[in-house]
Amino acid sequence: MPLLIQSKELDRIRSTAELFDNNPHLQEKARTFRSRALVDVDPGCLLYVQQREFAATTPADNSVSVIGSDDATTCHLVVLRHTGSGAVCLAHCDGSSTSSEVPLFVKTVASLGNVCKDGRFELHLVGGFIDDSETSHKLSLNILGMILQSFFLSFWSVVLFLGSILGSRKLKSIFIFIAAFQKQKEDIHLETCCITEMNDILDNGTHRPIVYGIGVNVKTGDVFPASFTHKGPAEELRSARTFTGGEMADIYDSSHGLVRVGPCKWSSNLDIAFWLSQSDEVILKYLSTSPMAEPPHFVQHIKSTIRFLLEHPNSDSLFPGGQPQLYQRAQSGDWERLVQS
Repeated sequence: MPLLIQSKELDRIRSTAELFDNNPHLQEKARTFRSRALVDVDPGCLLYVQQREFAATTPADNSVSVIGSDDATTCHLVVLRHTGSGAVCLAHCDGSSTSSEVPLFVKTVASLGNVCKDGRFELHLVGGFIDDSETSHKLSLNILGMILQSFFLSFWSVVLFLGSILGSRKLKSIFIFIAAFQKQKEDIHLETCCITEMNDILDNGTHRPIVYGIGVNVKTGDVFPASFTHKGPAEELRSARTFTGGEMADIYDSSHGLVRVGPCKWSSNLDIAFWLSQSDEVILKYLSTSPMAEPPHFVQHIKSTIRFLLEHPNSDSLFPGGQPQLYQRAQSGDWERLVQS
């Protein structure tokens, strides 16, 4: 079934500008969303999702009240919720494998609410901004328009083809998101769309995102701009998994209230130590998709992840018996490692 806007099927679009022009209420909702006060989420109720991770749960969860993620520049934060069951999923997507990830989100939310026939799936998209690839974006759309006029080729196939050739991260992420959700058998209603130009601010001549992070209240379904002082558990391990090319991972077992990390593998011969002696400018230039828009702690985060990898060259040692690391909520509100026999 299609992706719906105000209960009407979304027709093909050639740009995010066209999407917003054709649906002015999405612009207004995006403005309202980005103007909301930033919430500093209490770590004692939080399940934090890092890049290339997702987590899902239901209102019956006694360990998690908010799922959240931040540090998104060109990345997109995706919230999918079923209004009947209240089952909700939050994902931090970087465009690495969106076409296979979106069906996984839908399946996960559907499975958590499989006894509920009432309600509908609602989608919230936040992220992106007017980044330096805008020239490629415009070029891609110009070429696309010419092909459509001349040959009437499939719009979505052309988008994916041009995106792969031109390497426009933003073009690919936005349109693959929309295409992937349109391919799902369930009706999915787009409720929030605070992406790209609707999430952009010009700061001293530099484009930056307005909203870098969001949370979703598991009990009510409210989605809100958010920041997080705590990004655990196992923050460095999870960052190392992503840094070394790990795929999208489901990190939470909602039936048992457990955060599940790994097992994951990386090469023991990673040639990465030299990055620790590089300047901030060099690290931003080569290890960021948006060097001018990263949060202040980006470089320190990268160096911390590299140090962790150098200190743990054998990833197997972190997962005795090939088992994942498991964390449960302690009475203090912290996530504590569950010792497995």
